Amino acid sequence: MAREVNGPARFPPKWLPVRRRKRAKLETSGQFCDSGKSQNSLNRTELAGTAVIALILVRGIVLATTPLSFDEAYYWLWSKHLAAGYLDHPPLIAFLIRGGTALFGDTSIGVRVLPWLLSAAATWAVWRTATTIDGNSRTAAIAALMFNVMPMIAVESGVATPDAPQIAAAAFVLLFLAKIRQSGDGRWWIAVGAAAGFALLAKYTAFFLGAGILCWLLIAKKQRHWFASVWPYLSAALAFAMFAPVVLWNAQHGWISFAMQFGRTATGSFTLRYIGEFLGGQLLLASPFIAALAVAGGAVAFQRIQNADLLLPASLVLPAVAYFLVHSLHDRVQGNWPSFLYPALAILAASAYVRFAARNSWLTQFTRRAALPVASLLVAAVYGQALFGAIHMRDPVSRLLGYGMEPVVTEIESVSAREHASSIVTTNYALTGWLAFYLHRGMPVIQLNERSRYLNEASPDPHNLRGPLIYVSQERNEEIDYLSRRFAHVVPLGHVLRTRNGAVLDRYVIFRLDDPKAEVLSYDTK
Repeated sequence: MAREVNGPARFPPKWLPVRRRKRAKLETSGQFCDSGKSQNSLNRTELAGTAVIALILVRGIVLATTPLSFDEAYYWLWSKHLAAGYLDHPPLIAFLIRGGTALFGDTSIGVRVLPWLLSAAATWAVWRTATTIDGNSRTAAIAALMFNVMPMIAVESGVATPDAPQIAAAAFVLLFLAKIRQSGDGRWWIAVGAAAGFALLAKYTAFFLGAGILCWLLIAKKQRHWFASVWPYLSAALAFAMFAPVVLWNAQHGWISFAMQFGRTATGSFTLRYIGEFLGGQLLLASPFIAALAVAGGAVAFQRIQNADLLLPASLVLPAVAYFLVHSLHDRVQGNWPSFLYPALAILAASAYVRFAARNSWLTQFTRRAALPVASLLVAAVYGQALFGAIHMRDPVSRLLGYGMEPVVTEIESVSAREHASSIVTTNYALTGWLAFYLHRGMPVIQLNERSRYLNEASPDPHNLRGPLIYVSQERNEEIDYLSRRFAHVVPLGHVLRTRNGAVLDRYVIFRLDDPKAEVLSYDTK
């Protein structure tokens, strides 16, 4: 009776022995069944953890032994001329590549080692976030495993593109917000600001993380008190202070990077052409059944708004998903753009996976059982093709990576020596990056057009542009009209094939350029 007068009785009661109180608490929360089941759950958690470590190591082997993609080679060029900004993106990836190549040289390992290490750090952050939000070690292990078997993460979190550091930074933003939710300690907001600052230094789409944080504070009633606290504002100030050098660089260069990236938001007219491509692409990149579980986890969060453990990750992805859906109604959404949302999606999917274990629906159980095997098969297929090219065809994996470039550059060097060329020139940034990376360092490689991509470099030596020049281009992208306006003689010299296992990946044409009759460089961007 005394307990009723003073308030409701606490369960388990304090008078129970400590061991029995812990057992009763586990039974009440549904986390305790019996010793056999607990041991089985522990074994599964350990197995998932082992699988996660194995996946990260396998990813490292794939990254170390496969050639660079053309984007990676392009960003490697950035790393040779470090700056606070570039035409396409903020500068973080260039600094990471510079750090890796300082240790391991201009190799695939050197270019990719730091992004790969960040993928391991992001995995740890996903694991800890799921533990903090759900309190269930099994959910945390499944979240880390799902994170690594999603094809998007299996590829984008290790290659040297801006997506890799942004994914890692987004994972830590989510972790530090979970710490705020758990502890109520405002000092965690400073960590949020630092992680968000790194995300902004990786890609401009990190602004959606800020919108997601605002969304969470508005939707979660228990978190609205932070609007009256100084901590979130200090967090935002720190993030923008870290981003300030990018703003200054843009101001010094006519806001060129902002204009290029933010200008995409208003391009194109209404069409349904791209929305199916966007949804289908993300379904494949997340893997179909993990994507379904992530949607189910988000639905659970918004059905139980005030008490949902999953409201934080669900809120964080909401603004970006809404924007990408709207953008897809007038222009293409590139498949990698939503990659920074995948840490949150992994946690939503893992929570649904564990929560729905007792449901009797055959569809639910089939989705759960198929999620990890199907995703693992997709990743195995991508890695297998990248390593061995078992399917002898013009596949996208081999085309995106620099397979077959060594014979191509050997032929180009031979032609350049025969023609006594002063430089090799291109009109395509992808080919410029590949040739610069794989050619012997004695021959300059210069892109004639889109010179705004190279604002941080010194202008090419005029002596290297007097000719004769060797022009190389993909057969389908040759800029003959551009060349004819600038050179008196444009002479075809032949072509060279890029192949892998007998399959033709690309055809390159080679021309000799002589007698410039106008300014040969242009700063226009497409």
